[in-house]
Amino acid sequence: MDDKLEVMFAMQKELNRRIGQDTDAMTEDERVEWVLNYARALGQELAELVDSVPWKWWAKYQQFDQQNVKVEVVDIFHFLISLAQAVGLTADEVFEAYMKKNKINFARQDTGYTVKDETDNKDI
Repeated sequence: MDDKLEVMFAMQKELNRRIGQDTDAMTEDERVEWVLNYARALGQELAELVDSVPWKWWAKYQQFDQQNVKVEVVDIFHFLISLAQAVGLTADEVFEAYMKKNKINFARQDTGYTVKDETDNKDI
């Protein structure tokens, strides 16, 4: 069976190329532009997710739209993978970095995380 993250990265690369963005061929200026574009798109998708959850404690008309929340989470993955590709990350590199960062996060919790020290991220 294919690695699911690898499949998602391949599918996103194909979609991005179809709409005119080849993250493999971007210049540094284009990377900067598309990192910002994808970050803005992620922010918008997060706002759409929030709007699917009754967050206005004063408004009684709101309902939890779980189906749309799921769609927004998937949209977030689309843009997050595009962002990863725009900065040159592969699915394997994302997985490896995630594993390292997860270990750091557990260590921070084990030690009480009372002091902010980002030097523990230097090896990611």
